[in-house]
Amino acid sequence: MMARDGRMTILFYKVCEPYGCFSNFSLHSIQLGGEVWQTSEHYYQAQKFVGTQDQTLCQRIHNAPSPEIAAAIGRDPLHSVRPDWDAVKIPIMYKAVLTKFMTYCDLSEILLSTGEQIIIENSPTDAFWGCGLDGCGQNHLGKILMRIRQEIREDLIKGGS
Repeated sequence: MMARDGRMTILFYKVCEPYGCFSNFSLHSIQLGGEVWQTSEHYYQAQKFVGTQDQTLCQRIHNAPSPEIAAAIGRDPLHSVRPDWDAVKIPIMYKAVLTKFMTYCDLSEILLSTGEQIIIENSPTDAFWGCGLDGCGQNHLGKILMRIRQEIREDLIKGGS
């Protein structure tokens, strides 16, 4: 797919598809907050409830047998997310995704192999983290991946000089 500026675009969504490792549902554990999380999705969903009346959900999400179940618990509208969630969700996602790509060299290599291509989470249901059904979503996860790609590239240049 070609972007308006002439750059190629990489679309990702399902773990089993090309670039599926970019998904937060990919089975790559991360260590954050003194705990090992099965996936970055587990970590992200649990952070919604830190310091809330539903804080017990953090452990339930941590122990969820799959990222799909962790996401379902975290997205349940019956639970109260932390009041600052809108302000902190992007930095929390960045931290989780950065940790994942710094932990797994093979993932960093795949990310770097995308060059300058635009990375888009091709989610038909999420217009915040992905492109949404109409393709006009905010794509915050793709933006985080491109930012991390640039930071890894800059670190490699600094390390090589």
